[in-house]
Amino acid sequence: MKILVTGGAGFIGSAVIRHIIKNTNDTVLNVDKLTYAGNLESLQDISDSPRYHFSKTDICDPESLNRIFNDFEPDVVMHLAAESHVDRSIDGPAAFIETNIIGTYVLLEAARIYWFGLPFERKEAFRFHHISTDEVFGDLHGTDDLFTEQTAYAPSSPYSASKASSDHLVRAWLRTYGLPVIVTNCSNNYGPYHFPEKLIPLTILNALAGKPLPVYGNGKQVRDWLYVEDHARALYRVATAGRVGETYNIGGHNERQNIDVVNTICKILNRLVVDKPYGVDDYSALITFVRDRPGHDVRYAIDATKIGKELGWLPEETFETGVEKTVRWYLENTEWWQRVQDGSYAGERLGLEAKDF
Repeated sequence: MKILVTGGAGFIGSAVIRHIIKNTNDTVLNVDKLTYAGNLESLQDISDSPRYHFSKTDICDPESLNRIFNDFEPDVVMHLAAESHVDRSIDGPAAFIETNIIGTYVLLEAARIYWFGLPFERKEAFRFHHISTDEVFGDLHGTDDLFTEQTAYAPSSPYSASKASSDHLVRAWLRTYGLPVIVTNCSNNYGPYHFPEKLIPLTILNALAGKPLPVYGNGKQVRDWLYVEDHARALYRVATAGRVGETYNIGGHNERQNIDVVNTICKILNRLVVDKPYGVDDYSALITFVRDRPGHDVRYAIDATKIGKELGWLPEETFETGVEKTVRWYLENTEWWQRVQDGSYAGERLGLEAKDF
């Protein structure tokens, strides 16, 4: 197949592309604007594949998208391009409205126009897979409650509200125009190549530098953690075997309080790192509680029964094995994250050097 992946230079998108190129015979076109979190170095080990192509394109640009659809002729669209950091959405929501809502609309229209002109057999087989988040559901207050595919939307932040809006647009294009769409909502991802502003990589890198490890409020917010390579497998499975019009929740079956996540990382680092920063004997001593985020959701937890029963997907990593792999990856790939921290990865410059489609 030919798969168009938007946001393929991002954390989850790059994992999806690496999975496809390494484990299938499919061809991928990576469409990415290369904003601050887009990093083509996350794709270096597959970038020479003749089945991988890249286009530095803004999904809000309809003319470019129409050209890409006509030239590449995808069988599947996997839409991952999004602004995704909650704190950034609170400080500057405009970019989230533009990319997550307007960008999804422009992409849907380009896909609809392309799909409408396909011959019958290809039209029947075409899929538009929209990748979303469990944050659209708001938060859970009961200790045993879980988000299901029928949970009502109640987003709390500008980020989650923009993703909820994009989910509604995707479903409307199915209902109104018949575009064959599938939606997935996932829990918190973590793993290799994660941009350092997120909790797990920030904790790892701050600890290695002997810096404070910030924890919002009392640290008792609960998240369900999903190893990114498990998520990539699930997304490909849904895109190729999921039923049109269906929603699939994807979770890691790994609920943890934020403070427990940070303490787990500290214990692993205490064991693996011999040369600790000056004055640091135990990394957990660096934990610093900070003022809570406005509108901070208390608990997320995914019921992933449906994807397991219908598509046979289950996560392979437990939280303990996944975090251990993640910490070791950051310890062994200092050049990658140092280039992100000092800005030398420079998405814009890399985009000019990449092989364009």
